[in-house]
Amino acid sequence: MSIAVVEVNCKSILHNIEFFRKKFPNSTLMAVVKANAYGHGMEDVAKLVEDRVDCFGVARISEAIALRQSGIRSSIVLLEGFFPHDDINDLLDFNLQPVIHSSWQIDALNTIPFANEITAWFKIDTGMHRLGFHLDEAVSEFNRLADCNVIRHPINIISHFSSADELSSTQTNKQMALFDEFIHLLDANFVGSQQSIAASGGILAWPNSHRNMIRLGIALYGVSPFTDQVADIEPVMTLKSELITVRKHLKGQSVGYGQTWTSESDTILGVVAMGYGDGYPRGIPANTPVSINGRIVPIVGRVSMDMIVVDLGQHSQDKPGDEVIFWGKELPVEQIAEHTGISAYELLTRLTSRAKIRYKD
Repeated sequence: MSIAVVEVNCKSILHNIEFFRKKFPNSTLMAVVKANAYGHGMEDVAKLVEDRVDCFGVARISEAIALRQSGIRSSIVLLEGFFPHDDINDLLDFNLQPVIHSSWQIDALNTIPFANEITAWFKIDTGMHRLGFHLDEAVSEFNRLADCNVIRHPINIISHFSSADELSSTQTNKQMALFDEFIHLLDANFVGSQQSIAASGGILAWPNSHRNMIRLGIALYGVSPFTDQVADIEPVMTLKSELITVRKHLKGQSVGYGQTWTSESDTILGVVAMGYGDGYPRGIPANTPVSINGRIVPIVGRVSMDMIVVDLGQHSQDKPGDEVIFWGKELPVEQIAEHTGISAYELLTRLTSRAKIRYKD
């Protein structure tokens, strides 16, 4: 049985969806479940929420196929579109909605002889400068896409913010203005009812960006895209393990690889069954906190592949088998992100399959 556990609170996921539904009733809701639902288990999360959201967002065709094979029938949007070596017939076979961001994709779609089969999202580059068409080419490329026999009309429009988590930035308003400018240049007969530019940061901080579809990513899992927590959403994941031994440790002794930490006093150390083999970062800074028996204690020494050492304190009564929480409701992952300098997005998605997912409630 796995000791390192990703505990997923299903009630909290449903609470978070209900919160966003009530707060933003005029927008349809895409649940983003890419990267194994941010470490929460893609297929199980999708099954849990399918009747409460309007569609799903994934990054890769392989993710979309896995959802279909698990029984998901809702619309699935490929947020990165399809790739040069993908089988384009999968779009038809699995009823997928690609985001179109490059000319070569339109060329590929033009080779499909079937009519009116694919719902597409046209991506305008409003300032992320990663995927999407620049404004000076976007209208002509949009019209080329509209001329593809296989594409259903109307066509949906999508973009992505680069700085939605920076509340003082002027970039987000500029991107919204460019998004709207592009839509006004198009033939209204071809523009879909679904327009989307807001992911979690935009949803929470930029209400003017909502348009008629919001993309709920990390906030679905109760994690803030900002430095501070969001009061009305509930953390979904608890990453935990347990103490496997407790040992006396003398002043002046080091612990772990490289002797990076030496105790300044006699103490008691605990060894926890968790390491970078489970996805916990190897290079975390000194004194990163964990929670044991309701109190915060620091990690000491280097994180190794399978074990982490914590300083329990000289008068510790902790014992082998006691639970160790690395993040969760009582120790938010946002706090770990701030301490380590590793974003909450990365902390959640880097967890490995050795840390087994368990669902509660």
